[in-house]
Amino acid sequence: MNALTGVPVDTGLAELEIELLLEALYQRFGFDYRSHERAILRRRLQELARLHALPNLTRLQEQVLHAPGAALGVVRALAVQPAALFDRPDWARRQRSALADSLRPTALPKVWLPEVAGVGEAWTLAVLLAEEKLYGRTEVFATLSSDELLFEAREATLPATMLVEAQRGYEASGGTGRLADYFEVSDGRARLLPRLRERITWLQYCLVTDGSFNEFHAIVCCRALPDFGPVLRQRVLRLFRDSLALFGVLGIDRELAPGDAAAGDYQPLFDDGAWYKRVR
Repeated sequence: MNALTGVPVDTGLAELEIELLLEALYQRFGFDYRSHERAILRRRLQELARLHALPNLTRLQEQVLHAPGAALGVVRALAVQPAALFDRPDWARRQRSALADSLRPTALPKVWLPEVAGVGEAWTLAVLLAEEKLYGRTEVFATLSSDELLFEAREATLPATMLVEAQRGYEASGGTGRLADYFEVSDGRARLLPRLRERITWLQYCLVTDGSFNEFHAIVCCRALPDFGPVLRQRVLRLFRDSLALFGVLGIDRELAPGDAAAGDYQPLFDDGAWYKRVR
């Protein structure tokens, strides 16, 4: 049942509307979500249509094609949602341990955050590496497929109150100091200290179409992978394998299955959790 019109939804028509909308987004603007998980796309697109009081996705497609800024609104809705600082303390604790042990023997480590969940995810990593005395010689590559979202991330600030809210998650991740000490605050907005920001390189990069662009000693992608359909997921896992140095570390959203691309090239770092070392 359509929540706006009260008319029963034709499932086949709704799926066709999604296909046409995604094709319009790709053909007109170059944003390719056609290989993403359909259930997730459907939910996010329907939520966006309801937010704008549109009766169906065909109307949303019309806006994408004809209304300035509408396409970016759809991209924003379909993109990985921005993360808060230290919003997953258990994950951050594992990340701290995995990366510290792996990167410490490397002279100039490179870490890749593909389709990063905004500055919340990138700055959390920066604080962890700084506390492990690794950040001064580590370069972090944070990539996004949208130039607009990339620009926003480069210029981003966060509400200063978020530092207080994130302190508990920071401590649960193994932090022993004050999270606020890693930030500069002005007019109620917080930004990572310049000496830490300068180690993050923000780049436009599309996991759907682009090839390997560097060799990394760690790749961390836990938030974007759940959005990918099965074919795209395998492509991305192969890409990560091709981009990861021998004995490099991979952190993903769930444990590798035996049939996953290059699964045999990894060794688990922990008894549970999706952290791996490439061993061949």
